[in-house]
Amino acid sequence: MGNKINLPPKHLLVVLTIVLIWGVNFVAVYIGLQSFSPFLLSALRFGFSALPWVFFLPRPKAPLRLIFYYGLLNFALQFGLIFTGIKLGISPGLASLILQIQVFFSMGLAFLFYHDRPSNFKIACSLVSFIGIGIVGYHLNAGSTLLGLILMLLAAFSWSAGNIFTKKIHSESPLALVVWGNLVAFPVMALVSFLFDGPVVILNSLQHVSWPAIAALFYIVYVSTHIGYGAWAFLMKSYSTSAVVPFTLLVPVVGFISSALYLGEEIQSWKFLASLFILGGLIIGLLEKEVRALITNLRSRL
Repeated sequence: MGNKINLPPKHLLVVLTIVLIWGVNFVAVYIGLQSFSPFLLSALRFGFSALPWVFFLPRPKAPLRLIFYYGLLNFALQFGLIFTGIKLGISPGLASLILQIQVFFSMGLAFLFYHDRPSNFKIACSLVSFIGIGIVGYHLNAGSTLLGLILMLLAAFSWSAGNIFTKKIHSESPLALVVWGNLVAFPVMALVSFLFDGPVVILNSLQHVSWPAIAALFYIVYVSTHIGYGAWAFLMKSYSTSAVVPFTLLVPVVGFISSALYLGEEIQSWKFLASLFILGGLIIGLLEKEVRALITNLRSRL
């Protein structure tokens, strides 16, 4: 298990379905934020993702401390920052693109904690990707959307930091880990919502919630979290990381398309250019061995 490198057609369909689910999820978040504050939407997401499922899925065999950090970083902080960033004006398409920077944050944290130094090639690729982030920042307004960009980058960093604890937790059921991680995040974000939104705003939001917001919450919890993460966990256990993870680079493509179709988000030339730099740096970095082999082959022919 976990060492297969090629996906058969039926599992290729599964991974492409996950990409579709996660790409559309950013639009669902945008819709949910029309009725709920970022903090309240986060709390509802975590609560419904965890309950009542924690009573049926065993707690991962790991110290509670590790599960707490996993839930805090991978869920409470990451999604709290993502939801707030979108609320402040970052479009769903851009949000899905900026989050991909977590790959390079993960490389940096791996170097700090595990002394796993990335190659000069990967460092160069990360610089290429951050040029794309610079393009995004240059074209944003100086107000809330710039703050939204910063929050999205912090969300990507939080996701990367959470991955460190994910590696330390050996759960027989990855979906159980996700459910218990949401259980950790639920009271944290519920408290944040109570303190910053206040009981009046919370009650008013729940009393006047729209049907589209309910549908969006259902999608975020049961489709994106349970189906998406559950299928992803199966693939990660069955195939090598290198065979599965690169498909996540397609999420921003779906994010942009779904945002354009449903929300009318314009795909300006600068967004295309930023995507080219960010995804280009990521893809070339993932194909380091192949690129090096190609360069060596070309040199030998000269």
